[in-house]
Amino acid sequence: MKNAILLILFVSMGFFTACDLDMQPESELTYNGYWESEEAVKAAHVGIYASYRNYASTLWQMGELRSDIWGGNTIESPSGQDLIDNNISTTVVHFSSWANFYGLLHYVNDFIKNVPNVTFADEDEKNHLLGQVYGIRAQIYYTMVKAWGDVPISTEPLLEVNLEALKKPRSPKAEVMTQIKSDIAQSLQYFGSDNSLWLNKNVYWSKAATLALKGDVYLWSGKVLGGGNADYTEAKSALSQIAGFDLVDFGSLWGQDNENNDEFIFAFDYQEDQASNFYASFTGRAVDLASLFDEEGTTMAGFVVNGASRYGPTDKTLLLLDDEDDQRQSTFIRLYDDGAVHVPYVASEGAYKGAVLTKFLGIVGDDGARKNYNNVPLYRYADVLLLLAEAKNNLSEDPSAEINAVRERAYGENYAGHEYTNGSVEENTQAILDERYKEFIGEGKRWWDLVRAGGSYVFDEVASLDASEAYKIYYSISESMIANDDQLEQTDGYE
Repeated sequence: MKNAILLILFVSMGFFTACDLDMQPESELTYNGYWESEEAVKAAHVGIYASYRNYASTLWQMGELRSDIWGGNTIESPSGQDLIDNNISTTVVHFSSWANFYGLLHYVNDFIKNVPNVTFADEDEKNHLLGQVYGIRAQIYYTMVKAWGDVPISTEPLLEVNLEALKKPRSPKAEVMTQIKSDIAQSLQYFGSDNSLWLNKNVYWSKAATLALKGDVYLWSGKVLGGGNADYTEAKSALSQIAGFDLVDFGSLWGQDNENNDEFIFAFDYQEDQASNFYASFTGRAVDLASLFDEEGTTMAGFVVNGASRYGPTDKTLLLLDDEDDQRQSTFIRLYDDGAVHVPYVASEGAYKGAVLTKFLGIVGDDGARKNYNNVPLYRYADVLLLLAEAKNNLSEDPSAEINAVRERAYGENYAGHEYTNGSVEENTQAILDERYKEFIGEGKRWWDLVRAGGSYVFDEVASLDASEAYKIYYSISESMIANDDQLEQTDGYE
């Protein structure tokens, strides 16, 4: 108990500011025999998900803002402009202190270290919980290796106040990827043959989520880190094993009433009186929309919003979606000030003012206000199908069945004539990228997709990034991080 109090005092006095692994020491509960009961483990498990949810906005920003989706008109001053412009340097540093991921990793590591020693009435439940948390750790490190390349590896919880022990060098990308793959294997081992959802809810990690992550990871490893066909084959195998999920009708995909659908594999959970999602900034203020009209010339007066207009889709995005046969055209409500009909979309029209993202719009509550409690998927079955198409294409196999499954759902009764026919590897790659572009707007996928495609795709598609600045694929770290930790070095290319 005395040690616990000393640790808490050290933290409260800011003694950990000298270390840029943003880890906190173990809680008083750890030192006070916390890890001694099944109930305590389940409480810690819920706590990890509450903390994990806090990173959903970061995952979205990292996965999408640097791509070609955003950067168009907004009614208010835009957010994230430096990321949209790929303005990254040693002085313009995004997600400092490793985006605080090591704080989350401390609690994950604490769980992984202690839970195997706790007795459960049903050991299968304990195994399921460990399978979940190993999967989450793999996903965190996967995000980090994509974001920074070389990052420190920490798999043990902090047990004492020792600033020198906190300092760690950046491990090479290949070593980080080895750790990720090891955690994925451990997750799958704990899940075994158990394909169930914890409490029958998709807001908890599952074997299917780990398999989706494995497919994603091995595609990245195969293309970006040079693992080639062996990794593509592993990805294909993992993605092909996912069962119990399916594409749902487009009308049943989005909205608070639909979040328990059969397509969401893992989603961040948002509940009133707990936490709201971050998509209000993709809507607007009622006072601003009151004088505007949608693309059909219908007034927006009376449309309920209480957010902000901080992110605007590019002309490229709106033109890609401008297909009246494709239900994904409704991803945005386009806003104009003249009351005229603006179908089809025409780029650079003076009357166009911005757009409202509808995917996570939320319900209108009894108090008349818009509620932002939609769950936000990290993986859904459409993602699995298009990752599987990617794996097949990388192996020079035909990916058209998976592409067409997603297309058929999007086009519905208008599908005839929109079928995709297998082409060259390059043609298929572009088709998969375009399909994912339309399908996953707002879900934090596009930037990673372009980087994972390899070659010059990311430079060809993102106007703000030139091939001469390829080092910007990975983020810089701050000079203060380097000054505070003599084992850290700047990301290659920024020196």
